[in-house]
Amino acid sequence: MLDRDIARQILELARWAPSGDNTQPWRFEILSDDHVVVHGFDTRDEVIYDFRGHPSHMSHGALLETARIAATRFGLRAHWSRRPGSDRHPIYDIRLLPEAGLQPDPLAECITRRVVQRRPMRSTPLDATQRQALVDAVGGDYRLVFFESCRQRLDVARLLWQNAHLRLTCPEAYRVHRDIIEWGVRYSEDRIPEQAVGVDPVTARLMRWVMQRWERVEFFNRYLLGTVAPRVQLDLIPALACAGHVLMMARGELESVDDFARAGAALQRLWLTATAQGLHLQPQMTPVIFRWYARSGERISERAAIDAGAARLATRFERLAGVGADARIAFFCRVGVCAEPDSRSTRRPLHELMHG
Repeated sequence: MLDRDIARQILELARWAPSGDNTQPWRFEILSDDHVVVHGFDTRDEVIYDFRGHPSHMSHGALLETARIAATRFGLRAHWSRRPGSDRHPIYDIRLLPEAGLQPDPLAECITRRVVQRRPMRSTPLDATQRQALVDAVGGDYRLVFFESCRQRLDVARLLWQNAHLRLTCPEAYRVHRDIIEWGVRYSEDRIPEQAVGVDPVTARLMRWVMQRWERVEFFNRYLLGTVAPRVQLDLIPALACAGHVLMMARGELESVDDFARAGAALQRLWLTATAQGLHLQPQMTPVIFRWYARSGERISERAAIDAGAARLATRFERLAGVGADARIAFFCRVGVCAEPDSRSTRRPLHELMHG
């Protein structure tokens, strides 16, 4: 029999869905035993990486898919729909319907275990079972491209090296980088804890001091090779030290809020499946997002060099993937085997995420 405690338990699990920089762009409302509402929002006005709100929409989709998976633990089928006209501030209705004989989704066991791994992984190749599990996870509406050989990983490393230079020299991105890290901690409810960033303690201390003011960032970048140490530790080494990189592309449209929400659901199945297969994963979304800007013609920065660099990056990315400018690239990540991270982002408690 349904009751509101079951709805709360589903939301307790759903809130562990991934979101960009742990922003958690959702609030919950339980209207009845079988009706949950997700009030979505985005950070496009504050965060340069939230292009048209689409990364947040993908986070919404990951949350909705996590709720669907969690509901199976209680013999419930969760169906979601977005209210018409709620594009700028999406409102999603989740209906919980009992279904006789419904078995718990095995991915439910991975919801709270799923984590970002930003540090180097082993380069042990994916086996055929792991690779096929990832392909099956996203379903027929998406296709995956794998970059696994030494040459391919080196090509990705070069792409990420170029991407990181844009990211670290873009003044519009500075405030995001300054604010997303919670310094001196292993766990963070609403940001990325310092120890999960992926740099050594010396570099972390220097970053913390430099990032207090944009003038310091510019000085270090211009005269002291300030982007080199972070790029080596956060981009170059991890790009090489992994089993491979995985690119997810939509076969159909990737334009509307619902399109991106469905893509987010697919990426969450991909991530949870990787966890179930004994793999770790790190999203690599900034080259995807910079490409979205470049192909839309929208400006990233007041500095023309940043937008010109993004256009070159987009061309390089497409050449690497063997696709054209019209390809619907949705998600990019690296995967591999490694020890469990000893630091991670957690989540805000459920009572803080309730609407109103």
